[in-house]
Amino acid sequence: MVGTMGNRIFAFCLIVSALIFCVSATTVSYDGRAITIDGQRRVLLSGSIHYPRSTAEMWPDLIKKAKEGGLNSIETYVFWNLHEPVRRQYDFTGNNDLVRFIKTVQDAGLYAVLRIGPYVCAEWNYGGFPVWLHNLPGIELRTANSVFMNEMQNFTTLIVNMMKNEKLFASQGGPIIITQIENEFGNVISSYGDAGKAYIDWCANMAESLNVGVPWIMCQETDAPQPMINTCNGWYCDQFTPNNPNSPKMWTENWTGWFKSWGSKDPHRTAEDVAYAVARFFQTGGTFQNYYMYHGGTNFGRTAGGPYITTTYDYDAPLDEYGNLNQPKWGHLKQLHEVLKSIEFTLTHGDVNNTDFGNSVTATVYATNQSSSCFLSNTNQTTDATIKFQGNQYTVPAWSVSLLPDCKTEVYNSAKVNTQTSVMEKKPNKAENEPVALSWVWKPENIDATAVHGKGHVSVNKIIDQKVVNDASDYLWYMTSLELKEDDPIWSDNMTIRVNATGQVLHAYVNGKYLGSQWAKYGVANYVYEQSVKLNPGNNLISLLSATVGFQNYGPHFDMVQNGIADQVAIVGTKGDEQIIKDLSAHKWTYKVGLRGIEHKFYSLDSKFATKWVANDLPTNRMMTWYKTTFKAPLGTDPVVVDLQGLGKGFAWVNGHNIGRYWPSYLAEDGCSTDACDYRGPYTDSKCVSNCGQPTQRWYHVPRSFLQEGVNTLVLFEELGGNPSLVNFQTVRPGIVCANAYENKTVELSCQGHPISAINFASFGTPDGACGSFQKGSCESSKDVLSILHTECVGKESCILDVSEDKFGAASCGDNVTKRVAVEAVC
Repeated sequence: MVGTMGNRIFAFCLIVSALIFCVSATTVSYDGRAITIDGQRRVLLSGSIHYPRSTAEMWPDLIKKAKEGGLNSIETYVFWNLHEPVRRQYDFTGNNDLVRFIKTVQDAGLYAVLRIGPYVCAEWNYGGFPVWLHNLPGIELRTANSVFMNEMQNFTTLIVNMMKNEKLFASQGGPIIITQIENEFGNVISSYGDAGKAYIDWCANMAESLNVGVPWIMCQETDAPQPMINTCNGWYCDQFTPNNPNSPKMWTENWTGWFKSWGSKDPHRTAEDVAYAVARFFQTGGTFQNYYMYHGGTNFGRTAGGPYITTTYDYDAPLDEYGNLNQPKWGHLKQLHEVLKSIEFTLTHGDVNNTDFGNSVTATVYATNQSSSCFLSNTNQTTDATIKFQGNQYTVPAWSVSLLPDCKTEVYNSAKVNTQTSVMEKKPNKAENEPVALSWVWKPENIDATAVHGKGHVSVNKIIDQKVVNDASDYLWYMTSLELKEDDPIWSDNMTIRVNATGQVLHAYVNGKYLGSQWAKYGVANYVYEQSVKLNPGNNLISLLSATVGFQNYGPHFDMVQNGIADQVAIVGTKGDEQIIKDLSAHKWTYKVGLRGIEHKFYSLDSKFATKWVANDLPTNRMMTWYKTTFKAPLGTDPVVVDLQGLGKGFAWVNGHNIGRYWPSYLAEDGCSTDACDYRGPYTDSKCVSNCGQPTQRWYHVPRSFLQEGVNTLVLFEELGGNPSLVNFQTVRPGIVCANAYENKTVELSCQGHPISAINFASFGTPDGACGSFQKGSCESSKDVLSILHTECVGKESCILDVSEDKFGAASCGDNVTKRVAVEAVC
């Protein structure tokens, strides 16, 4: 090894059979203006793709589409609980193969940003921490605690050494140009006092001691110690300023949409608003911007946290949950990236000058001796602006930014979308001969041992947090006996059982009989379950089944939020106005982790216990029931989904792969508007929503790598009770694609691998409406635009539209009217 640490310059040579192979190192440095890679100041456009939220087979295509979309970097978290599920037992296989993921990024010619954390938040179970941490003696998480810091340093060092061994840091010739330690601790540091500050200082020193040869960042950490670079997360970061003038302005999470919780509406963020935020960030001196998420993907298995985060993590990202282009967002941002890259030199070297035109309108000029580039921004939420700038007149729509690479010609405006809109559709499974219902067999989940006999694994004289059992299952049985005589003061005809529970799911059984279930909404930490109960003289068995829906992943001391039954179970007797309470919390409680079918792997084709399925008398709306069926994989290469409408809540496995929690019976709340979403003005997750009153999630992603030729097996565990007769497999693909582009622009219509079969609508002039509801406007071109496009597009997978009068004919719409073409094509 040669070189110096101070300059982060290295060269590695391997001698093999007298031949010398050298890997050139990449130098990464920074100042208050930009990140410099091998001597070149860069505009870095990055996107988050989490490797375990997709599959290894999907990675090359996702990364390829990210590169085609104009990104030059891929960012990912590292998920501690996946890689060390049991202390000192590691898993980097299959979809957990972090090295393979980083090398896939490298193979695509992109940089990588490795957010080791190892706390990640990410709406991930327990924030990415393995739950066994909670049970180490003397531990306190995310503070100056030696037990925790030892574990964190052990895992962080493990990841760093793994990357070093594979020569993956830029200082070794690899793609990783930036690493992150901790995550968003600045949002909660005040709750940890002096120990929190001591901890963040320790994090910085520990990270630097690992000598990775590339910069370290801390996002949302205003007091990040040097040389850590503090960065911004949010919907807008144009007003962010680093805490050190020598640090570049970096945006680690530009939220392209928002996550979804059970019972919530679908959130959407418009392409115009995301583009506006990005353009404003670079107008105000930004140098690194990352989309969170660029591909959200799926929370397979039990990885969703929250609690109450859905299995889908689509996030309204530029690549949808299945890996399809989310148009127009993907294309609109791609065009912005092209312009930003074209002015990279002036952005990172030019002198900056701002002109305030008033009424929230600003011009920014980046100028070098060779060239200048300009931004015109209008942050007014309602009023378009017309200004005179450097001798020319420009109209800048409200809440938009115009980019003028030569300070003369507007090449891009964030509010003017000149890319197609794709409306995705579900298509039936054509591999089956007839679209008939699947044939099911079933078997019950045997709960007699717990609900009837109270048998468990361990007994203690207290109520325990569900994390104590190391998160081995969503399910934990709490069982106790109550000896009651008729002369007991509590005895009456009006008795109830009262349980202090968390905001997750509780099923209650008394003397083997089902009593009832309850759960709370997203964001509710605790609730009280109370139900009338008939008790017997003598011994009574109380069996309570707690079902988590992901552990808390965010907030101060989030690790201490209780799960399961909180602190009290009581029998309440009411006599007139008097209430007598018998607290059972200190009774002897017996615990059993999990369910029999999960323990015996009913979902596995190799399980010796997965036998004796019943083929007749298929029960419906029956709790604690297993269902199994076989199906053929849908033809083609389009993404596959399974429709679980009609079911209650539970888990689904395809060929033994857990595709996540399902809960289609949980309907999304009301509150949707029928009005089109107005991109103008600050975005929040409640601004543009849909799916009101419908199942929160009806469709569940089945990656094609989970499928096999011939017969495939679907197994469901139904917890609440449902009807599997409506379950079916379909594919996702564009149904219709539309363009609504401005004159003198070029737009592509593409059916993403399928031919365009028809043109439903085409107009050049001033068409009205939106995709799916276009109408001709007050002026129209002289040519038959529909026939032109039918000839040029039908039968092809894609066609290019040159939006001009030369192409579509003259349209007398007036001198100050900008003409557009509107097209609706069928895939």
